[in-house]
Amino acid sequence: MKYLSFFSGALGLDLGLESAGFEPLLACEIDKDCKETIKTNKPELPVIGDIRDYTAQQIREIAGLTQDEEVDLVVGGPPCQAFSTAGARKSFEDERGNVFLKYLEIATEIAPKYIVIENVRGLLSAPLKHRPHNKRGSEYPDLGSDEKPGGALAYIIKFLEMAGYGVSFNLYNSANFGTPQVRERVVIIASRDGKKLPYLVPTHSETGSHNLPSWTTTRSAIESLSKEDNAECLEFPKKRHKFFELLGPGEYWKHLPKELQEEALGNAYHSGGGKTGFYRRVPWDKPSPTLVTSPIMPATSLAHPDELRPLSVAEYGALQQFPKDWEFKGKTLSKYRQIGNAVPCGLGSAIGKLLSSHTSHSDLIAPRDFKYSRYKDTDDVAWRVKHNHLFEGHNPDRKSTQGTWCLSLDEEQQILTIIKS
Repeated sequence: MKYLSFFSGALGLDLGLESAGFEPLLACEIDKDCKETIKTNKPELPVIGDIRDYTAQQIREIAGLTQDEEVDLVVGGPPCQAFSTAGARKSFEDERGNVFLKYLEIATEIAPKYIVIENVRGLLSAPLKHRPHNKRGSEYPDLGSDEKPGGALAYIIKFLEMAGYGVSFNLYNSANFGTPQVRERVVIIASRDGKKLPYLVPTHSETGSHNLPSWTTTRSAIESLSKEDNAECLEFPKKRHKFFELLGPGEYWKHLPKELQEEALGNAYHSGGGKTGFYRRVPWDKPSPTLVTSPIMPATSLAHPDELRPLSVAEYGALQQFPKDWEFKGKTLSKYRQIGNAVPCGLGSAIGKLLSSHTSHSDLIAPRDFKYSRYKDTDDVAWRVKHNHLFEGHNPDRKSTQGTWCLSLDEEQQILTIIKS
């Protein structure tokens, strides 16, 4: 099966898809170092830059597709910062949000059998339009439906369904797919045949339930790496060493002696939240916490279970399931960032296997009552019920292709104009 990859990064998702039998025809990536990583490891693969600089037809030509040749899959994880709960979210009003819309336009114009979108958990609650907090309150109008949580995802689903695709989505923990890391991501799967595909089939479970192996541990992923393998590594500031020396595998600042906790955290000690990332050592016998773009930031430390250092570049790669010989280009900080932003290969493989099974008319079915995430209302069924209020005031006679969403006349016209342009 042939596919086009967008926002390709260091190709983590792509490696998973390839392991499931998919063949990439093109990669699209704007980051300079990521592009070099792609070219180094996949020298035969065409690589383009900013998606906004290309039409769907130009992309098809660069990928070597003939006029009538069909694409099986378009896949991409548009920049997630616009939806991240960690920062000031602006959703589709953010420039990166507009890139998301460009991806939807390109994908639906190419009209592959499947469209896959991967993104952060924040997409589940992001509004379509962001109203600044200083313009909310009793003296301002109530939030409109497009300013309420969930508006961005609702728009995405409507867009895909207006183009004739059946849509399913869920929040998936990559540890359930063999990744030695707890990492939760939203995966939207759209099928051109109008059918809603089942959820991804897990290969592992936290406790070994459902006759599946238990989660893969950090130890199994990194213990065999040599000192030479781990040579490329950042360093913690010396002032933090005395605190890390007191902590064991899987521990963090709360395991320090009480008389040292305030000194260790400084002003952050009096801030709210659990602060679980401060002075955090990765556990040996559980999956790693979610990898971030740098392991040495005070609030998101990722220290080796035993040694007085952060995780190395090689350990980062192993915890994202990259092959040991995968070559990351750029400076050390860039390599951490590329790996930290990647989609684990195991999740990509699960996506590929599900799509292949649907194509062969033998859908894989996940175990009943399997718990994909620690959060509630993250699958498409529960999410739609919870966010039904987003559609109040819509004309019930104006429905999408699947008859699921009620759109206003303006909304429908806007989407149809984009799809037909």
